[in-house]
Amino acid sequence: MPEGHTLHRLAAHFDKTFGGTTVRAGSPQGRFADGAARIDGRVLTEGEAHGKHLFLGFDSGEWLRVHLGLYGAWTFGDADGERHLGAPRTPGADRIELERDVDGFVVPPEPVGAVRVRLVNSTGWADLRGASACEVITIEDKRAVQDRLGPDPLRPDADPERAWRVVDRSRTTIAALLMRQDVIAGIGNIYRAESLFRAGIDPMTPGRELGRERWDALWEDLSALLRDGVRDGYIITTRPEDRPDPDVHPVPRPDTLYVCYRTGEPCRVCSSPISATELAGRTLYWCPGCQA
Repeated sequence: MPEGHTLHRLAAHFDKTFGGTTVRAGSPQGRFADGAARIDGRVLTEGEAHGKHLFLGFDSGEWLRVHLGLYGAWTFGDADGERHLGAPRTPGADRIELERDVDGFVVPPEPVGAVRVRLVNSTGWADLRGASACEVITIEDKRAVQDRLGPDPLRPDADPERAWRVVDRSRTTIAALLMRQDVIAGIGNIYRAESLFRAGIDPMTPGRELGRERWDALWEDLSALLRDGVRDGYIITTRPEDRPDPDVHPVPRPDTLYVCYRTGEPCRVCSSPISATELAGRTLYWCPGCQA
């Protein structure tokens, strides 16, 4: 499932490529026909992310809310080619010649697969597939969704104190708390495990035993890792000195993570075998040496 940095990259990409333009909206699959009709022909005014939710605002005052879930992704197409991605942009697409209709809108290719919603403007198109949530909502509905979410470290309005109040009184493990979107929005399985490793925190520590100093350090490190993810487009958590190649190019490869997907392999710091167990519906990874 895409984590919070991906949604913020998507919001920025929609701002850049669709913001301020009139958008045609359709549902090639047919399941979103009514919702698409509500935003068809409207101007997309802004993209916004909160945790794992993407909100696209229109001049009608309504919002398209998308939660990608486990299988959702956007495909973006423009003159540089077409890309299937969870966050823009990946290299390797072939440049294509765009056709436009009499009104100046791009004529995209025939949809492939179950495209829930297609957005088209004068420069390109965006197709959504496989999302767990896709709906047009009012501003009041949007606020209700956001009120249920915890602070998102990537948002300027994030309040770490709000999350701390939940953590400080909870008997639940910090590993489980980090996966709760009503505690911190945008944290997924990778950021959970990697941030706890970097902080040297036993993932089974109850929230109320964590202590304010360790919480503040954890929040700051999570915020920095998420900002790096927005900048790079990848989750990279290893410090340069802990990589086999200190000058590793920032692309997905095994030496960019400390513990995730490395069950039984030696820790990059202490050489203890990496442990794994099921917690909060996902596989939790940790180092029993560094996080004792």
